Amino acid sequence: MARPRSEDRRNAILGAASRVVATEGLGASTSGIAREAGVSNGSLFVYFETKSVLLNELYVSLKTEMGAMAVDGLPDGSDPHDQVRHLWDQWMRWATSHPDKRRALAQLAVSDDITAESRQAARSGFGGIAELLDRCRQRGPVRDAPLGFLLEIMNAMADATVDAIQRHPDHAEEYSRIAFDALWRVLG
Repeated sequence: MARPRSEDRRNAILGAASRVVATEGLGASTSGIAREAGVSNGSLFVYFETKSVLLNELYVSLKTEMGAMAVDGLPDGSDPHDQVRHLWDQWMRWATSHPDKRRALAQLAVSDDITAESRQAARSGFGGIAELLDRCRQRGPVRDAPLGFLLEIMNAMADATVDAIQRHPDHAEEYSRIAFDALWRVLG
């Protein structure tokens, strides 16, 4: 009889995959991921049928975690500027607190292994964020651009900001404020 799957073991494999992909890239071996997770290579495949399945689940997991952090404590009914600022600050906090996860996510985001279904699953968790940004941009220069393009612009600004903060941590608040102000001008 097969042993029941452990959620803790599954999470350990995802955590290990995040760390290994961050340091070794998408070519990281499943045996290296299993070793980092403290499981056998065979056990890894009990939880994730293929490496591609593992990478897709890791992508969705990281995007979901980042999105959950962004909306955590979002002030309902407050000024849209304050709401977007909250999202931005939370995004910066997640990215600077989890550099390995951020690096892994950056690599996964450009991977051909990540399916359209996984990308859609990750986006579905950002519904409230997308709706807020859509409302905020109604009079701005990106009002007619596809929302996906606006999200790509915002992501690029966030990545550049986090990179600058990591190089110059003593300027973290200043860089975050400057980048947010630029984003707000883009929105409207």
